[in-house]
Amino acid sequence: MENSSFNWDDNPDLNITPLVDIMLVLLAILMVTVPTINYKEDITLAKGSKTQKVLDESIIEIRIDKKKNIYIKDSIYSYTNFTDNFNLFANKYDKDTEVRIRADEGIVYGDVIFVLKTIKEAGFLKASLITNG
Repeated sequence: MENSSFNWDDNPDLNITPLVDIMLVLLAILMVTVPTINYKEDITLAKGSKTQKVLDESIIEIRIDKKKNIYIKDSIYSYTNFTDNFNLFANKYDKDTEVRIRADEGIVYGDVIFVLKTIKEAGFLKASLITNG
């Protein structure tokens, strides 16, 4: 009994296009859903030492108005005597204290740089200029 439809010499052609299509769809679904998966890990953090919290007093804020008056906390200093006064003021603070400078936009750039240079010469390493932008 010989089957006429079966031939041992035939090479079957595999069509893998549907397989590739299904894999691409699964890949797209995976790429969309993975960012939304949240992993929750239970972590017990170490207890920190009981030290004082850093207060805003650790930041020195210097303000310069249009008339070159320089304000530090509740004190007002003149521009011409600022270097000496700031050196006396700076002795009370740690040199790692952050210093922020706010200057009126009408002030000449060189005057602000003079104040910044005075702060750096007093030994403060963390000085920055504050802007509105």
